Amino acid sequence: MTGQGVVVTGAGRGIGAALAKAFAEAGARVVVNDLDAEAAHRVAGKCGGTALPGDAASAAGLAALVDGARAAVGEIDLWCANAGVAPVGGADAPAAAWASAWEVNVMAHVRAAELLLPRWLERGSGRFLATVSAAGLLTMLGSAPYAVTKHGALAFAEWLSATYRHRGITVHALCPQGVRTDMLASTGAVGEALLAPTALDPEDVAAEVMDALAHGRFLILPHPEVAEYYRARATEPDRWIGGMNRLQRGLEGSEVL
Repeated sequence: MTGQGVVVTGAGRGIGAALAKAFAEAGARVVVNDLDAEAAHRVAGKCGGTALPGDAASAAGLAALVDGARAAVGEIDLWCANAGVAPVGGADAPAAAWASAWEVNVMAHVRAAELLLPRWLERGSGRFLATVSAAGLLTMLGSAPYAVTKHGALAFAEWLSATYRHRGITVHALCPQGVRTDMLASTGAVGEALLAPTALDPEDVAAEVMDALAHGRFLILPHPEVAEYYRARATEPDRWIGGMNRLQRGLEGSEVL
């Protein structure tokens, strides 16, 4: 990572902050982005990076971030699309919650790639790391907007890799289960019941990312058991859905939902 230009969105806390620190310690020139300007500056100060707070989902916000990052560190070698939102609710979730999840969890990745790909393809190299979550491989009870849009984030990452791998573009999809972050806390009783027992620290996730980047792995699974769940989902879908429904009934019975 020595001398590499790296942008991490949603890096004011949690996984993003841990990634920024890990990249900086590995010698990268790091840009720390977050909607929370104070948090972005705090993390940048700790890791010797450059704080560029702002909206990393809108077209205008991303254009400003890409331009600012290039001015600060030169070429962008690695883009970490880490910012995400996890609104609770099902089919009845407010339209605004669905729209926000779509914009932040999916379209922010698409818009960033649109801006980055021309230079990456011209020079024949570039890396895109999408923080997807195990919800993108499986699902997330209690949050239909999160589950659906994280599937979209994974699909886009797969498409990027399948389309541009032979042209020097390396893509990684980070799919942890519970991580001890503010996002986990925001999921309330459902998150506490389903994810907290096996939750990892953000630094553990960052260490897995560094190893995956070193070996070029597409799928990054800080919780190894997710691979078995994903295999079961693909090979025995009815059994897998039945198991998830049992979890749902258990949550309803315990009045968590």
